[in-house]
Amino acid sequence: MKKNYDSLNDTFNTSGDIINPEVETPKQKIEKIKSNVDDIGKDYDYTRGNLYSIIEKGQEAINGILELAQESEMPRAYEVAGQLIKNVADATDKLMDLQKKLKDVEDEKQSKGPTNVTNALFVGSTADLAKLIKQQSKDEES
Repeated sequence: MKKNYDSLNDTFNTSGDIINPEVETPKQKIEKIKSNVDDIGKDYDYTRGNLYSIIEKGQEAINGILELAQESEMPRAYEVAGQLIKNVADATDKLMDLQKKLKDVEDEKQSKGPTNVTNALFVGSTADLAKLIKQQSKDEES
């Protein structure tokens, strides 16, 4: 049998050995999917915790810088307070965006398969099909 493929092996510079690729079993695929879902959950929890921490520390810093600005009455202190307030507001926006992104990921997981499949199947001869088409065209004209 190898002799039949010698010319092909020479053409493609192959040795002619049969290679058996590794095929993933369904269990391996399921484990990968579960680990991806777990990773998404862990990442969400980690990011959410970090954002909460940033927001809380930012609020403490805002309180401190506002006290300092009121005591010193320096314009630069008020400018820094304004920038800090903006940064905390951005962090709260990121927290809301994180919620939206998680919802989008969950919706994507649920809508992966087809939700409504309609297949029209005609069983019959071509003469029957031609009669059916003529009948429908007459009905549409009426």
